Amino acid sequence: MPSRTLTRSLAVPRNSLIKAALAIAVLTGACRSQSPPAGKEVVIWRAVGSWSGRGNVQTESFTSNTGGFRLRWETKNETKPDAGRLKVTFHSTDSGRPIIEAVDVRGIGRDEAEVADYVRWYFLTIESSDVEWTVQVDERFRGQVTSNTFSP
Repeated sequence: MPSRTLTRSLAVPRNSLIKAALAIAVLTGACRSQSPPAGKEVVIWRAVGSWSGRGNVQTESFTSNTGGFRLRWETKNETKPDAGRLKVTFHSTDSGRPIIEAVDVRGIGRDEAEVADYVRWYFLTIESSDVEWTVQVDERFRGQVTSNTFSP
């Protein structure tokens, strides 16, 4: 049976990240000679979780307040040339059914995928063979910059 390892790190509380993003937006605006135009659309990504390992894993549940995600992934250290595979699927925590197949790749590489669904609880299944992997999920928040302040 192949060995399986899993390393994960979960994000800091949502309120802390939003406050930090607001502070950065205000400070960045204060450092510029020009203010951003009022009403400018912005996207802020909040880290949901990060996992890495080798083999198959089901993550713990996480919730979404917006339904929009960015999934960043990387594969490396194939055990056999061109044999590595990574497949990442979002599932509904309520029913367990697959909702979004976000990644299905072979070989070594890295990329990101933006996906969207409804506000709900999710978990990921990460299926892999012959490769080490890292997966990070961020949730998308949209807002507007108005007078050097961020409005979600």
